[in-house]
Formats: sequence, structure tokens, C-alpha cells
Amino acid sequence: MSSDNHEDVLEVEEILQKKIRLGKVEYYVKWKGYPDERENTWEPIENIIHQELIDEFEENLQKTEAAAADFKKLKEKNLINIANYKKPERKGGFGRGYSPERIIGATKSRKGQIKFLMKWKDIDEADYVYAKEANIRCPQIVINFYENNLELFSKNDEAETEYASSS
Repeated sequence: MSSDNHEDVLEVEEILQKKIRLGKVEYYVKWKGYPDERENTWEPIENIIHQELIDEFEENLQKTEAAAADFKKLKEKNLINIANYKKPERKGGFGRGYSPERIIGATKSRKGQIKFLMKWKDIDEADYVYAKEANIRCPQIVINFYENNLELFSKNDEAETEYASSS
């Protein structure tokens, strides 16, 4: 009868997972000679004869958990660093000490504020500056831009104005 029992003993190829169910440790076992993963089973620790496989699995599990903990700490540290990161403010031409040469164009910002595209003296680049700042720092350049680019009346408006005044 003991020989029949011996034939029923399966050899563990690998321990794949671990869980605790109802307070007892169980391992998910891959059996030698059974390649189909559907034949893997959860077994209580007392059903596993090969203690060295359990020890090997537990050692690898500890290494994996330690690496995961280290990764989590690093991730949290980086998240804190990212949260504290402030984008450095890019200084425009005035902030870099450039002297304005002329206004190339104008636009409205997303917030509805007027911005000028300013060409700087002796510099081969242009920057957008807020009209409020340009009005204070270089009022004559702003006036020149408006004089050269602003049309107060179109020809149709002038005709309507003349017509209205002659009646």
C-alpha cells in the first residue's frame, strides 16, 4: 500500500505564487510533467515535500518585495520633487536688458491682452511683450507702430461721414 502512495506523489517543478487563505500559507505549484498551466494547483505548505523550492521562492519573493519597496520610495520621492518643481521664468527682451528697436506686429493673448512682437536693437531675435509694459518702457515706439498700422477710417467710413455731415 505504501508503494501505491508513493506513485501518487507528484514532483514540484516550480512554485509560482503565494497566498494566505484562512490563515494558512498556500503556494501555486507547477507540477513536473504537466506543461498545461491549467494543471497548476494551489497547495498548502504541508503538501510540498521540497523545502529547498519553498526557500528559493521565499528568497526571490523577498528580493522582489524589497525592490518594489525601493521603487515605491523612489517614485514617491520623484513625485514630491515634481510637485515642488517650478518652471523657470523665461525673461523677455526687457528682462534681459535689450533695447527695443521697433514693433513688428501685434496680437491678443489667450487672456485677451494685447502683445507686441518687438524687434530688439543689435539682436537677431524678437519677443512678444505685453502692450502695458511697452507703453511704459518705449511709448514712442508704440505710437509709431499705431501711426503706421492703424487705419481709423476705411474709405467707406469716410464717405458715410461726409454724407452725414452734408445733410
